[in-house]
Amino acid sequence: MPLSHAETVPALLREQASLGEHAAVIDHGVRISYAGLYERVRDVGRAFIAAGVGHGDRVAVWLPNRHEFILAMLGAQAIGAAVVPLNTRYTGHEAAYILSRSRARVIVLDDAFLAKGFVQMLRRGGQSLVGGDGVPSPADGQPAPGLPALRLAVSLDGSHGPGTASWGEFLARGRAVGDDALEARMEAVTRDDMIDMLFTSGTTGAPKGVIALHRQSLSIARSWSEGAELTRDDVYGIVNPMFHGFGYKAGLLSSLIAGCTIIPISVFEPEALMQLVEAERISVLPGVPTIFTTLLDHPRRRDYDLSSLRFAVAGATTAPPTLFHDMVDVLGFDRVAQAYGLTECLVATFSRHGESLDHASQTTGPAVPGLEIRVVDEHGRDTPTDQPGEILLRGDIVFTGYFEDAAATAAAFDGEGWFHTGDVGSLDEHGCLKITDRIKDMFIVGGFNVYPAEVEHVLRGHPAVNESAVLGIPDDRLGTVGRAYVKLLTDAQKPSAQELAEFCRERLANFKVPREFVFVDDFPRNATGKILKRELRDES
Repeated sequence: MPLSHAETVPALLREQASLGEHAAVIDHGVRISYAGLYERVRDVGRAFIAAGVGHGDRVAVWLPNRHEFILAMLGAQAIGAAVVPLNTRYTGHEAAYILSRSRARVIVLDDAFLAKGFVQMLRRGGQSLVGGDGVPSPADGQPAPGLPALRLAVSLDGSHGPGTASWGEFLARGRAVGDDALEARMEAVTRDDMIDMLFTSGTTGAPKGVIALHRQSLSIARSWSEGAELTRDDVYGIVNPMFHGFGYKAGLLSSLIAGCTIIPISVFEPEALMQLVEAERISVLPGVPTIFTTLLDHPRRRDYDLSSLRFAVAGATTAPPTLFHDMVDVLGFDRVAQAYGLTECLVATFSRHGESLDHASQTTGPAVPGLEIRVVDEHGRDTPTDQPGEILLRGDIVFTGYFEDAAATAAAFDGEGWFHTGDVGSLDEHGCLKITDRIKDMFIVGGFNVYPAEVEHVLRGHPAVNESAVLGIPDDRLGTVGRAYVKLLTDAQKPSAQELAEFCRERLANFKVPREFVFVDDFPRNATGKILKRELRDES
């Protein structure tokens, strides 16, 4: 069966409903067919309409990988709302900032996930926006203070006071919305409507909302589907978080376009994953290298039948040199590939079909169809083959712009429409891209992006800290972890590394918290006083 060429989510779901009882989602005993998925998404769409979500409004989803994430995301997109996914590792402060910035109308969350208490976290974070401490009772029936646009928090495990509802209550309210009203909203969705707003951080450390349109996200997903040779016979284990583009666009949307069966995996537990591969005959399992190295090293790996595994992308961070061969020879994958992308253009390159393992492990492949790629030197001239430079992208799938940030959008593109990624790479004689470094200081911890400026901003709030410089250092398990070089204020009482870590942990997701803290008297600097992180790296 060919891939869907639908250009909006409602059109995609309507088309794939023709697959009937073919399994769309299997999640811990919950089995949803493609025909059933269409109907359940319509029910969620009704509920969002009943909650006052209008065309073009934003809906936040703060959930781990589970079938309700899929229903909430698609239900919002089906009626013309844009989805703002939130990292389940965020603190309440981080979540509140993004909700405030995006002006999300509704948030769907799993309050019980890992016993985090997302509702209370959100209320504390909202309180930080208006000043003061503690967890106040929200006014006017709102779920959290400091977030006037947010009118409802839907918690999967039940309501939690003012402005909240259980998932069941939320769906029940939607029954008042008739078919005509629902159909009108679904028909009004166009290929050029915003489909999602994924937040990233720039050099200033302030998160920016990356705007993508329906046609762009579905085209990206189609490129991934083609690159992975997905078919309706595939069972796709989505272990990458669906709040991230890797799990969302390369996972959820790509699966829907191909008619795959989706297995959402909320927490990576190696033995449980191997049991799932055996039980559900998972064939597609992309992930960060840590997942595969953990499986390879697991003492009970031989106890499970992993023969269904067909395809994987081992991406998002540096892979050990032998990993691809081990994934084929030991884990049994038929094919292992690489891809390159970033939030502003999730799938920019993809390994070629028939690519050798050695070449695939060293390059991320050529540009996907419809995308142009250049590598340029500091003067904007194309670099020779195998010579590094900044990676530039141009094409219809490159993001539209940063939400309500014209200055940042203008700075990201040059006069000829090329998006400057800030990443460094080279093109080989086949036109395949090799990533060699990053111009920006961002590093990746276990598949999650960490932006040093954001961490440095938090550290600056500690009463003893004058300046800091954060960079990534190699780690056997996670690929990279953070190290913070810290200069204290004169006469400040020196905090311990543990105290600084706890200070960061209260304000940042755990993966952003530096693993190491190094106290320095001063930093190497250039003539303007800017810290020379390159010299810090050379010393580390």
